[in-house]
Amino acid sequence: MGLLKSMDFSGFLVAMSLLFAVFSMGSVSGIGANWGTQTTHSLPASTVVKMLKDNGFQKVKLFDADSTILDSLKNSGMEVMVGIPNDMLYTLANSVQAAENWVAKNVSAHVSSNAVDIRYVAVGNEPFLQTLNGSFEGITLPALQNIQAALIKAGLSSRVKVTVPLNGDVYTSQNNIPSQGDFRADIHDLMLQIVKFLNDNGSPFTVNIYPFISLYDNPSFPVDYAFFNGYSSPIDDNGRIYQDMFTANYDTLVWTLQKNGFGNLSIIVGEIGWPTDGDQNANIQYAQRFNQGFMARYLAGQGTPMRSGPLDAYLFSLIDEDAKSIQPGNFERHWGLFYFDGTPKYQLNFTANSKGLVAASNVQYLARRWCVVSPSVSLDNPQLADSVSYACQNADCTSLGYGTSCANLDARGNVSYAFNSYYQIQNQLETACKFPNLSVVTNTDPSMGDCRFRIMIDAPAGVANGMASGVESLQQPVCLMLFLFLFICTIL
Repeated sequence: MGLLKSMDFSGFLVAMSLLFAVFSMGSVSGIGANWGTQTTHSLPASTVVKMLKDNGFQKVKLFDADSTILDSLKNSGMEVMVGIPNDMLYTLANSVQAAENWVAKNVSAHVSSNAVDIRYVAVGNEPFLQTLNGSFEGITLPALQNIQAALIKAGLSSRVKVTVPLNGDVYTSQNNIPSQGDFRADIHDLMLQIVKFLNDNGSPFTVNIYPFISLYDNPSFPVDYAFFNGYSSPIDDNGRIYQDMFTANYDTLVWTLQKNGFGNLSIIVGEIGWPTDGDQNANIQYAQRFNQGFMARYLAGQGTPMRSGPLDAYLFSLIDEDAKSIQPGNFERHWGLFYFDGTPKYQLNFTANSKGLVAASNVQYLARRWCVVSPSVSLDNPQLADSVSYACQNADCTSLGYGTSCANLDARGNVSYAFNSYYQIQNQLETACKFPNLSVVTNTDPSMGDCRFRIMIDAPAGVANGMASGVESLQQPVCLMLFLFLFICTIL
């Protein structure tokens, strides 16, 4: 009773909620989803939270700590992994105070006042990718240590665990045999330090596994091995049979941890999924096949030869992000289970009695009109190429190209798609369809087959990002070069 007298009532409630969370941790229940926000126009956060719940998601992984999104998760029943972007690692690694400030603002405030069930802080995102050339190797562990120290000081370390989402390229194996796995030679010692730190603090190892990327990077990669339907030439690792890449990759990590003395460290699959556009192997049929195959084994509680029992995983991703960098490939903007407007792309069952994905509700759209190339314009018009270049630089043309959903468009169709993409991202402004004597607005939907000329959502004030940071991400030379190549080849 003396303790209760020394606490105000609100403090008592916070303490009890933290205590309850501690006792409820440790079980794996429900599939999670990655919620990315690199979009020109975003659905309201409350709409996305409802969509998550309507589809049975129980966990959500964020890539930053947007206060609006965290506020929307208040009392939602969703377990949350909040993220710290790579560009913040330097500051957090070099300042304990910065880490304490970050935790106070982005964790403590939401846990205590908003009842957001934050379970993890993801420090960085794939910071040791080989394509990053070691940029974050010296600062990831110090940032991790400082965030952990800040959580301890805030009295949250028993409830909120730190982790570092890592790409599967941090470990490797000879001849793709799982039992021969070990950490990459160039970061071996660093990985042992990080794994020890995670183990000492009861934190999980988070890994992103992408069979699609293996297929994208290697034309000789066996297609069937990327899926879960069986493979004619499975890997036999001393009696352990591997018929799909995901299981083999996961167990390569298990072996890697085991041989380095951390065989009991828990593992979270932070990202797993398949894109639906932007590459010949990124399509709705393959995405449905992969994700339903993964969900079937997830629902069955099927583990791997090295670790039985259910997996802890987050599907990647919830919604398409039309402002993501396409440096890795045009498919980067098409990982969503849902299109940008919350419309399901295909049938996917999360339970035995599921009726498929549930669309976002009460979505508002702009008017049913499109910007297309004028019927009177000749394809050899000297202003056409520059106009298309401008449109694609400031919009999203990643559905154009070989093997994509709009691959069957003719030259005029390609131009119209580029014009309309720009027009929609610019909120259908009249001036956005004023390409010099080249374009017109039409009320007739120009979509053809699988190629959809989409109408932008009518995002509330402060939600439409296209005029600010989103457009900056859209301006990618790769997209421009791809489209110009397609455009020239189509004309010729």
